[in-house]
Amino acid sequence: MPKTKPTDAPNGAKTTLHTADSAVGTITFAMIQTNFWVGDIAGNVKKMHALAIDAKNRGADIVVFPELSLVGYPPEDLLLRPTLGERVRDAMAKLAEIEGIVIILGYPHIDQHGTFNSAAILQGGSQKGFYHKQCLPNYGIFDERRYFKKGHNSVMFDYKGATIGLLICEDIWHDAPIKSLKEEGADLVVVINASPFEIGKQTARKALLAKQSAAYQLPIIYVNTVGAQDDIVFDGGSLIMQADGSVAHEGSRFLNQLMMAKYDVASRQFDNQSKAPLVLSEESEMYQALVVGLRDYVNRSGFKGVIVGLSGGIDSALTLCIAVDALGSDRVYAVMMPYEYTAQISLDDAEAQAARLNVSYTVCPIHDAVAGLRSALAPLLANSEPDVTEENLQARARGTILMALSNKFGHMVISTGNKSENAVGYATLYGDMVGGFDVLKDVYKTDVYRLANYRNRLEDNPVIPERVITRAPSAELRPDQKDQDSLPDYDLLDSILRMYIDEDLGYKAICAAGFDPATVEKVLGLVDRAEYKRRQGAIGTKITKKSFGRERRYPLVNGWSIKG
Repeated sequence: MPKTKPTDAPNGAKTTLHTADSAVGTITFAMIQTNFWVGDIAGNVKKMHALAIDAKNRGADIVVFPELSLVGYPPEDLLLRPTLGERVRDAMAKLAEIEGIVIILGYPHIDQHGTFNSAAILQGGSQKGFYHKQCLPNYGIFDERRYFKKGHNSVMFDYKGATIGLLICEDIWHDAPIKSLKEEGADLVVVINASPFEIGKQTARKALLAKQSAAYQLPIIYVNTVGAQDDIVFDGGSLIMQADGSVAHEGSRFLNQLMMAKYDVASRQFDNQSKAPLVLSEESEMYQALVVGLRDYVNRSGFKGVIVGLSGGIDSALTLCIAVDALGSDRVYAVMMPYEYTAQISLDDAEAQAARLNVSYTVCPIHDAVAGLRSALAPLLANSEPDVTEENLQARARGTILMALSNKFGHMVISTGNKSENAVGYATLYGDMVGGFDVLKDVYKTDVYRLANYRNRLEDNPVIPERVITRAPSAELRPDQKDQDSLPDYDLLDSILRMYIDEDLGYKAICAAGFDPATVEKVLGLVDRAEYKRRQGAIGTKITKKSFGRERRYPLVNGWSIKG
């Protein structure tokens, strides 16, 4: 592989990097699907160095790391830090020192032209070339045009007689970049990715790659990252597609993995893996995403463990299961905070679940706390009739207790609100909304039931008592209270919410789909009025097409008409 000086070609030019003259034969690729920590450049380089050496010892010729693996994804405004360029250069130099192997990795390239989302080719002590991402996503959770300049050039390199083209994530979702590589003479394409999880995403990826590989008769290596960053989860599922669009290799989902694959230069074919990974059901991939999202957020935030307010209801029951699966029972603390409206079966079921999952369980009644708040407010509320204000005192007393325990013992409070409740504001600000992370923030209530049943099916002895799933949901803030006293049935509610939130459909379109106009108007009004609550709530793992957070930004105060 003779050295070639990386060129910063002008916009619209094509740059081909000839970096090898080895004999034609077999190329062994190592696809590194692993978890990189945003901002921890030194830690990421140490991990990459060890993995590259391991891959080399296994016989790899070329090691491929995911998009922006050097700094983690998404680095957001860390990309604006003035010392970033120096740190990146030092890190790249350490990785380039590895002899006897080619490394392809994602990094932020900073030069006189700006900052680019780039792929580097390292070999034999130096950087041989680079590729700048051409298609910068600026929708949903993506905000790349805020930070990166757009690349314009195709980049390829020769190795053992094969011409290998480079692309980065969004590039493969468009035709122009891969078409250009084909026209320039590429034999195969390496795509590095930081592709976030959402329900059904792996199926969409496979369909896309099958289409692109078959259309351009190019094998594709697609390397994705895993792990969580804030509210985003990356699910791996790295792929190698043959030139006819068939799958040659598929990585496991949500797991670190070093995948080895052999490419025959003469036939332009990859070997096929001996055993395909387990295919995950929709419930399984949702559940795994929630586990990974909570695990990485808590661990990287430095908390000893988590506290869950266990109510005896289905939301807190599912949250407790996810917490135990993510962190282990010894790091999960359940607190039941009964009041006079708390049913005995709620106490019994909460205790039974805590015992089943072997977590620390404490009962802390809130009668005195609520009485104290009522007493303090009595002079100010003397001429007012009791209403939701008094109900919310219960939730706020519970929130205060949970946060006090968090302060005292160093455990993160996990809130338990689901997407349906968050959507319509069926939650108490500074009450049951307190916490550092909301596990179910992007999980509709109907999906809460699906996931609870799924988790119970995994074991002979169910972890969630059956009547927690079958009894009517209630906040238990007044006698005989039921959620459906205030809200439509959850099947109906979630159907409307999915159309309004996930699909961005309006009042007229939802009514045209057969829903009662009065119900639609009520639900949409509740969603719009609750924006101020959601803005103050904890973050939570994104699993749907559109979650509440960075990809759905509505003004808190506005004069928009629902029916307009």
